[in-house]
Amino acid sequence: MRNKPIGIFDSGIGGTSIFKEIHALLPNESCIYLADSKNAPYGNRSEDEIIQLSIKNTEFLINKGCKIIVVACNTATTNAIEYLRKNYDIPFIGIEPAIKPAALNTQTKVIGILATKGTLSSHLFHKTTDLYSKEIKIIEQVGEGIVPLIETGQLDSEAMRSHLETYLEPMLRQNIDYLVLGCTHYPYLIPMLTKMLPDNVKIIDSGRAVAKQTQSVLTTLNFLNDSIEKPSIQLFSNGDITVLNSILDYNFNVSYLDF
Repeated sequence: MRNKPIGIFDSGIGGTSIFKEIHALLPNESCIYLADSKNAPYGNRSEDEIIQLSIKNTEFLINKGCKIIVVACNTATTNAIEYLRKNYDIPFIGIEPAIKPAALNTQTKVIGILATKGTLSSHLFHKTTDLYSKEIKIIEQVGEGIVPLIETGQLDSEAMRSHLETYLEPMLRQNIDYLVLGCTHYPYLIPMLTKMLPDNVKIIDSGRAVAKQTQSVLTTLNFLNDSIEKPSIQLFSNGDITVLNSILDYNFNVSYLDF
């Protein structure tokens, strides 16, 4: 079991932000990444659709021999991970917006959350916000249109800038000092967001925390890779693989998958 790969899936290329953190922290681990770009974004789909897509992704990774699955998608985590954990005998790591550190450290007592509709409307998200919103104000904003732009390689486009200006303006007007990114696609916007936000507004995403949690679970289960062989990295996408290749820092092999 130790030498089997870590499986990671997302509703597209955004979860590579999580893959990069896992690969950096656990360089000896083999990984299989699945980008379900054909069905992106998940955020506008029903809970049942999200569960069915997550089942399909999970079974693909299990059939590839994965020892653990990271659901590198906020929407899939908040809508489907309970079902997956109940129905599959494999450890799952989920991802949620990093509300806790923002809520504990805010000085203005106002934080903003940029996420998909599917994440913001989920039961798990509301359960989390209820824990930390008693003494602070949380401004929720659906990032409508952002994921499709990222999936088509339009990271630095005027359309992206226009969307972000529209979404950030009401948050800044209410004096946020933390912006929580609630979608794994959104860390790729950090360079643009940094230029658009005042210096006092800090940006938080969940990538590093997810990598550390993956390491912790593998250590507890005694599943850490102990092989001296070079780890295998495989990336699959049912969308445009040129876009996926363009955002990777390394020359990994990306395969198209009719999935």
